Amino acid sequence: METFDVIVVGAGAAGVNAALVLGRARRKVLLLDGGPPRNAPAGEAHGLLTRDGIRPLDLKARALADLAPYPVTVRAGVAREARRLPEGFAVRHDGGWALGRRLLLASGVRDVLPPVAGLRERWGHLVHHCPYCDGWEHRGRPLGVLGVGDAGHHLALNMRAWSEWVTLFTDGPDGLTGVQRRDLARLGVGVVTAPLARLTGRDRLCLHLRSRETRLLHALFLSPEQTPGSTLPASLDCALNARGRVIVDERGETSVPGIFAAGDLVGAPQYVVNAAASGMTAAVGINTALIHEEVEALGAAFHKHRSSV
Repeated sequence: METFDVIVVGAGAAGVNAALVLGRARRKVLLLDGGPPRNAPAGEAHGLLTRDGIRPLDLKARALADLAPYPVTVRAGVAREARRLPEGFAVRHDGGWALGRRLLLASGVRDVLPPVAGLRERWGHLVHHCPYCDGWEHRGRPLGVLGVGDAGHHLALNMRAWSEWVTLFTDGPDGLTGVQRRDLARLGVGVVTAPLARLTGRDRLCLHLRSRETRLLHALFLSPEQTPGSTLPASLDCALNARGRVIVDERGETSVPGIFAAGDLVGAPQYVVNAAASGMTAAVGINTALIHEEVEALGAAFHKHRSSV
């Protein structure tokens, strides 16, 4: 079984940046790359210093290339299983088993898109998640928001920063309070409760309602439900919050000693820079823990040697 100082599960911004920081700290790292990042369908990534507008897959390729000088092994494949052992954590991946003194979970989350015909095919192109990432490209144009209740109200209000023409589509009962409806009315945000039938269009988006009415938009924004990108946190008994995110302390360590987590998996704001920062925080926490462990081991060995003299 291959042995490492740290095994990092997930090669998004959090995982790759953590591997970079740990490699530069001369730690032997295994980075398990489970595939394209969650933002791969988007044409561009934004809000990132010196890389505004870069393709997400190009950003990942550059990030992985940055690891080349350091003792970081990158393996394509998913972490299938993990076990806690006295000497660390054994992880089964597509290439076999590996042992790490510490384990960092950075497997992110998966978007659960609404079952509206034509929506998934336009995800990342005409249908978006984050106005800070994609709002500028659709500024000043007719925009739609898909959502209900607090989430729909919040996102619709935010979208007014990018356009004066915003409509909230609730695909059924809106779940809004009277105060929320007044908020939207004050800003001129219309509310359409008619159920959606399908989405069509290539350059502009056409919403087909079941009432046979259609609405032309420049783009549609929504906040989809999400699920953890891996079952490992639950299988390892890491404490989760009500939203299913892994609970960590200020160093990025979970409720299970020796297991750290970073990025979207812990509920960090879902921007590339935040995920990368979360990965660095966890990497520093891991390296600090390993340093203290090594100091204690040297102290124990020294006292054992003196007692035997």
